[in-house]
Amino acid sequence: MFTLPDFPWDRLAPYKERALAHPGGIADLSVGTPVDPTPEPIRAALAGAADAPGYPQTYGTPRLREAAAGWLRRRAGVSGADPDAVLPVIGTKELVAWLPTLLGAGPGDRVVFPELAYPTYDVGARLAGATPVASDGLLSLGPVRPKIVWVNSPSNPTGKVLPAEHLRKVVAWARGRGAVVVSDECYLEFGWDDASPPVSILHPDVCEGSHEGLLAVNSLSKRSNMAGYRAGFVTGDIALVKRLLEVRKHAGMIVPAPVQAAMAVAFDDDAHVDEQRARYARRRAALRAAFERHGFRIDHSEASLYLWATRDEPCWETVAHLASLGILVGPGEFYGPAGARHIRIAFTATDERVAAAADRL
Repeated sequence: MFTLPDFPWDRLAPYKERALAHPGGIADLSVGTPVDPTPEPIRAALAGAADAPGYPQTYGTPRLREAAAGWLRRRAGVSGADPDAVLPVIGTKELVAWLPTLLGAGPGDRVVFPELAYPTYDVGARLAGATPVASDGLLSLGPVRPKIVWVNSPSNPTGKVLPAEHLRKVVAWARGRGAVVVSDECYLEFGWDDASPPVSILHPDVCEGSHEGLLAVNSLSKRSNMAGYRAGFVTGDIALVKRLLEVRKHAGMIVPAPVQAAMAVAFDDDAHVDEQRARYARRRAALRAAFERHGFRIDHSEASLYLWATRDEPCWETVAHLASLGILVGPGEFYGPAGARHIRIAFTATDERVAAAADRL
């Protein structure tokens, strides 16, 4: 029987109550949930496909798979993107949590993920009965031959970007040990530092033209304000994708037909993403300046939708201080012991709430 950690966000409840009591209301910068409208063409596609009396395709429609592959070629430089290797999923958190199980991991297998990481990588290993291993140094693992190696660039929570050279070494290391590398790339289009652009693990500079042993996970939640749609996909090694497809067909893991129609429209359009990037860039700049003025140091944060900040004190002291100002943030400890002196600041709040937070700082 697997054991799961307590759901971390429950521990933030008393600090949220304190922030809510502020006369100006709460400025919630904790959970990175989109607040801006889902673009109209996407909503129209969803409504237009609402008459869906039959079962949808687990594999996804050809239209959706081609749209996703086209986006990979156009925006991520994945020249070898193959529509046949695209598999839609019911939100990428679902995939992250169940992927070790779907890939056959179990007792005796190890699943490696970054020391500072989205908690669901750990949960997914536990659900499969495998051993979770938090490590940033693959060489330090010695003779260990993991089943799965997760990478997350741009990182949640730190916003750190792994350069192509680093990712190439990870791929070579894993291939030499028969491990599958899974790259969580949900923030791929939100790089802020031109000197450190995010790169997909499927980019030729990383994988050297072969997707063997590699999977990339992408989401529409952030890029298209579609978190409520639960829409993403996994792609890469076509043999692995077909294996996932077979299991998901048996398990009934199917993206609803109207959502598939909306996904195709979202991946075909880049203009709405550029508009959203501009909104986030303004919010990021305002919050960064305000927190630095208040005595914070911002580490990494060259990409994603977060600032990784510290006052060089225990993170819960920082959370309490900010809650007294009506500002709620995420404790770095949620993402691993290495985050115990940092906080994560999401800039997904509205312009008005971002301005309120900045004024209070």
